[in-house]
Amino acid sequence: MTDNVIQVRDLRTQFGRNVIHQGLNLDLRRGEILGVVGGSGTGKSVLLRTIVGLKRPEGGTVRVLGIDPHNAPAAQRRALGQRWGVMFQDGALFSALTVRENVQVPMDAVPGLSAADRDALAELKVSMAGLPWNANEKYPSDLSGGMRKRAGLARALALDPEVVFLDEPTAGLDPIGADAFDRLIVSLRDALNLSVFLVTHDLDTLHVCCDRIAVLAEKQVLVTGTMADMLQVDHPWVKEYFHGPRARAAMVREDG
Repeated sequence: MTDNVIQVRDLRTQFGRNVIHQGLNLDLRRGEILGVVGGSGTGKSVLLRTIVGLKRPEGGTVRVLGIDPHNAPAAQRRALGQRWGVMFQDGALFSALTVRENVQVPMDAVPGLSAADRDALAELKVSMAGLPWNANEKYPSDLSGGMRKRAGLARALALDPEVVFLDEPTAGLDPIGADAFDRLIVSLRDALNLSVFLVTHDLDTLHVCCDRIAVLAEKQVLVTGTMADMLQVDHPWVKEYFHGPRARAAMVREDG
């Protein structure tokens, strides 16, 4: 039996009368990087927020690591939240806190950590995210966009999660910075045995990182599969996305 760390079944989400998802089904397998793509308005970030319990669905079920984040008892939900990490767009850092202090925020949920332990753990996570040691004392306003994203990743890794959610991790980065971030994600997955739910529009990221791709269209997951599978799908948006000039350029870069 496939070991799924996330199972979404018959999901319905909406804002007022605007239905975003209807009958959506999705799995994230243990140890894989799943890329979630779709056109504007298909609800990629809404899906992520629903899975982590920030938006309650109007129908269907969500289970993460076997637990329903919407209906489990409060203590179980808190414990579940310590088993995943989330990196929102642009890092979503607290502007009044240093990088070290931002990374320490999730540690508030862990009793008994001394100040020295918190500092050491935060500095380790900052290093794992590829930031220099002196980044710990900097504030978000002192960082470049790429450094803010890495700081957000460090915070997502703070509690040694089993599952990491990444929302547009390479958006706004230059090609060299984006490629370095993509390869960092893969190396961390391999080293830490992470399962990664990755929302992206970046074709290079799909090529470099993702074991499978899930395409959101028509209010549901239209198709899930490998990059090779995507090239065989006969659907207008999928064909335009995966066969267009940017897709061909991404394939050439990855092959090279």
